[in-house]
Amino acid sequence: MGKRVYDLYPQVYAFENLLFAERDAARGKRGRPDVAAYEYHLEDELLKLGDALREKRWAPGAYRRHTVREPKERVISAAPYRDRVVHHALTRVLEPVYARRFIPDSYASRLGKGTHRALDRATQFARHFPYVLRCDIVEFFPAMDHAVLRALFRGVIGDQDALWLCDRVLEGGARELVNQYTPVCFPGDGETAPIRPRGLPVGNQTSQFWANVYLDPLDQFVKRVLRCEGYLRYVDDFLLFAPDKHTLHGWRREIIAFLATLRLTLHEARAAVLPATAGIPFLGFRVYPDHRLLRRRNAVAFARRYRALRADYAAGSIPFERLNASVQGWVAHAAHGDTWGLRSRLLADRVLPPSDAKGEPLFA
Repeated sequence: MGKRVYDLYPQVYAFENLLFAERDAARGKRGRPDVAAYEYHLEDELLKLGDALREKRWAPGAYRRHTVREPKERVISAAPYRDRVVHHALTRVLEPVYARRFIPDSYASRLGKGTHRALDRATQFARHFPYVLRCDIVEFFPAMDHAVLRALFRGVIGDQDALWLCDRVLEGGARELVNQYTPVCFPGDGETAPIRPRGLPVGNQTSQFWANVYLDPLDQFVKRVLRCEGYLRYVDDFLLFAPDKHTLHGWRREIIAFLATLRLTLHEARAAVLPATAGIPFLGFRVYPDHRLLRRRNAVAFARRYRALRADYAAGSIPFERLNASVQGWVAHAAHGDTWGLRSRLLADRVLPPSDAKGEPLFA
């Protein structure tokens, strides 16, 4: 897997890196008061932050929590804006180190990847292999064990100061998802197993990146040991394709055993072997070899959200631009499936903008 990498930490607190990190953290959020206040004295704030990091005085602040219920209920923990800049700065330095080690078919939170490329790859595999094993992990973000993740860091990162910062970020979010995790007893566990530090706050940039670090051993196991040619993963959703059912059932057993070494549990009831022609539930779509449909729950959730947005717009509580942006975002996503009829039905009652409004049509 290559030698460990040193001399990373000075790159993290370099002013240019912090400046780019702040731009990344602010993207789409510049209207928020905390972001505006930080950017009002941006140079001074970044200089102070760089000094705190260089002298290892930086400490994470308290998180704010909120719950989202679509597509499923999740607790989102928001770090203070200054901390989010640190998360982006650290990720900007570490990501290129790991990019050389990650497999090509890992698609989440990686430059040039994403959900739509993952869907295209799934379609490609469905055309080539007759059977698929669909997998996901129980309570993945709450279940990630800090001791396991630290060991993975130390296998790649040799810079002790960079490891110090990783530890500080981990410690800052250690209690955020404690109530979201159902304790599991793994082989060899002692009495301290239930209180092991675990969990990565879903809203952190570092958490999205470290999810790939945590599951990279699984990716390597599937590719190098199982020698599965048709494999792809998006966060904790992953697919294995093969010419026959027997092979996939054997791989399922081996994956369950391997995940236990990472202190993770497979959703066994959902880990089914299916014919690719039956349609593969994946990333909000049902993927077939020759077409792709949006899953019903996605359409229902959007229809509910669209009604609420229209009501808010009619009441004058949101501008047309917000309504339009939400709809255009969903349309762009849904267009990656065979959904013209669905989009036409859901958006049959168009909302006309005020005469002075600017922007693209609501639906096209």
